[in-house]
Amino acid sequence: MQAKKRYLLVSVVAGLLFLIYLWGLQIGEFQQQPYHYPQIHQYHQQDNQYYYYQRQDVYQPQPLPQRLPSRPARHWPELIELLEPYLEGGEQEEDSPQLHHQHTSPHERRAIRDNIYKNKRCRMETCFDFSRCQSGFRIYIYPLQRGDEISETYQKILSSIRESRFHTTDPSRACLFILAVDTLDRDQLSAQYVQNVRSRIHSLPTWNDGRNHLIFNLYSGTWPDYTEDLGFEVGQSMLAKASADVGSFRPNFDISIPLFSKDHPLKGRSTGFLALNDASPSRKYQLVFKGKRYLTGIGSETRNALYHIHNGEDIILLTTCKHGKDWEKHKDSRCDRDNEDYSKFDYQELLHNSSFCLVPRGRRLGSFRFLEALQAACIPVILSNGWELPFSEVIDWRKAAIIGDERLLLQVPSITRSVGRDRILALRQQTQFLWDAYFSSVAKIVLTTLEIIQDRVESHVSRNHLLWNFLPGGLFAFPQYSTDPAQFPFYYATLGKSASQQFTAVIHTLTPLQSQISPVVKLIIAVAKSKFCAQVVVLWNCDKPLPPRNKWPSTSVPLTVIEGQTKTMSSRFFPHDIITTDAVLSLDEDSVLSTNEVDFAFIVWQSFPERIVGYPARSHYWDSSRSRWGYTSKWTNDYSMVLTGAAFYHRYYHYLFTHYIPASLLTMVDHMANCEDILMNFLVSAVTKQPPIKVTQKKQYKETMMGQGSKASRWADPDHFAQRQTCMNAFSRWLGFMPLVHSQMRLDPVLFRDQVSILRKKYRDIERL
Repeated sequence: MQAKKRYLLVSVVAGLLFLIYLWGLQIGEFQQQPYHYPQIHQYHQQDNQYYYYQRQDVYQPQPLPQRLPSRPARHWPELIELLEPYLEGGEQEEDSPQLHHQHTSPHERRAIRDNIYKNKRCRMETCFDFSRCQSGFRIYIYPLQRGDEISETYQKILSSIRESRFHTTDPSRACLFILAVDTLDRDQLSAQYVQNVRSRIHSLPTWNDGRNHLIFNLYSGTWPDYTEDLGFEVGQSMLAKASADVGSFRPNFDISIPLFSKDHPLKGRSTGFLALNDASPSRKYQLVFKGKRYLTGIGSETRNALYHIHNGEDIILLTTCKHGKDWEKHKDSRCDRDNEDYSKFDYQELLHNSSFCLVPRGRRLGSFRFLEALQAACIPVILSNGWELPFSEVIDWRKAAIIGDERLLLQVPSITRSVGRDRILALRQQTQFLWDAYFSSVAKIVLTTLEIIQDRVESHVSRNHLLWNFLPGGLFAFPQYSTDPAQFPFYYATLGKSASQQFTAVIHTLTPLQSQISPVVKLIIAVAKSKFCAQVVVLWNCDKPLPPRNKWPSTSVPLTVIEGQTKTMSSRFFPHDIITTDAVLSLDEDSVLSTNEVDFAFIVWQSFPERIVGYPARSHYWDSSRSRWGYTSKWTNDYSMVLTGAAFYHRYYHYLFTHYIPASLLTMVDHMANCEDILMNFLVSAVTKQPPIKVTQKKQYKETMMGQGSKASRWADPDHFAQRQTCMNAFSRWLGFMPLVHSQMRLDPVLFRDQVSILRKKYRDIERL
């Protein structure tokens, strides 16, 4: 009996030891394999609506906490609602989207990726030297070496950086470095492919394994696999890359940019096709696409299946396999019919008459169709699994596009048909905003890239979600002015804020103060009587010494005289700290305004705080005989400028004028002592896309200024008008387009010139002038 017990005990012990041995083998095998985070399918809820997204993380440590763009508070109105799901949770596939390479093994693809992204764990905290940016965010471009040839597109990128406010020619002051070597096209079969890039960049004295460097790239890899092989190691440099793959994209370090063609304009305003007053969301077609069909290889799966949802009526999905040298060798049974249908439709006609445009992946993840759809106000339906969308760090693409899944192609028609008319209009309007703000030119794409990096470097003053995703956009909303959206005039309506109840009068003075009857003294007294005036600031830009305090009139509001250090014309718009009110009344010293006129103009400005509101109006026109812009001061039925000699505007424009406009233009204005008012109108119209507002006509204004009799008056200079013509064309060349907008609206007080008693009129003094 005891022998039997001993036998059982030995058997149990032996079994336990065998189990322990097997468990040890599994632990060792597990430790040798890289861990893959599970893919997560999530539904987020907001305002009883849902959206669906996929996440694919491939063995990368979680980044250190970063300052992400904050979401707007719940009381901020959203432009559109989020898209509802069209599949139940159980119907969604659990495997993550993978790129199907037919000519390389998984081991080879991993080796290629690891070779390029040896610093895959790079984040701003680990691979960026912030100490180089202590003197500001400055960018240095390496000089071209002898024999260097760069493409037209890369030349546009470099030109955009050189003309930006960030550029410096001193590498010791640089925070960020840009290569002079053209790295845009890294397809070895391309004529633009640059040889020996690795040795050339590694020989740079400040390369330092790429730290604080930014590399631009549009095309990577080559036929047949189109991997992300750049042909050199990026090291710790940041990549501004088109067709970025989420698997290799380094969040909050790299930047995804759109794929754009060599014909994309350097600057200017390549306008979209949806007018601001175009309220009809209906179009002839529901969904369209026209492009190449790849018979084999990567990118062929989705485009080969488009014929399944093409109905020839409101869903027009056209493909052609007639491309490449050997297309006939590989053509299938559908090629001839597809090629015939392909030639029946004009691509531009389809774009401009469809509500939705399909944007399937091509050989690479990105496609030219993406920007083409945005410009045409055609809502992109993106089918490119694993594509990190352009500027996704700051842009909320749910408000402008529908992001689908390549594996669920057959669901696309039902998805688009279920989108309501109101949301279609909101999506289309957002496409136009994003196109104009960030994608309409190479300069805007480059500047958006640089501004995102600056926000990372200066994270304590970075833009939030609202500034990037609402008009006028992040390029015109400087966080250095304020990180609070409520401090910008563009967001008053969105946030439910009212304009300030007081203003600061800023009087630009060029002539000596001769007596108490000087025009500037009369002007100070009239303005100070306004019940809305908080203070009067006199900018003394006269060459004569500053008069003593007893020479200035006594006023009921504080009067401050600031003597300009540079005494230039552009200094009148300097953002002085003493100006604390939102509203600024800009005045020339020879302006003649009554208190009633000041009060009425301010009341009007409160309803239009983002615009210039004032009295003296001017206009522009196109002179076809000289092929240039013209300037006119004639009294006509429309206007496009309100001169800042007597006008209200928001004080933010002082900051924008000083920090946004290139130094070359400010120097030009100061040299001529002219055109600063035109330049301010150009700036405000470029930001708002709207005209200024003229208030009650005052015919005496022009004659009063011309009759001042002062030799120092700019109006007495015979070259004054010719200079302003020159300025118009110089300013339009800077922007690349003419921002001024004509208007025929003038705002008068109620009962103005009506046949009623003058005692019943609120602004009665205006009619007595």
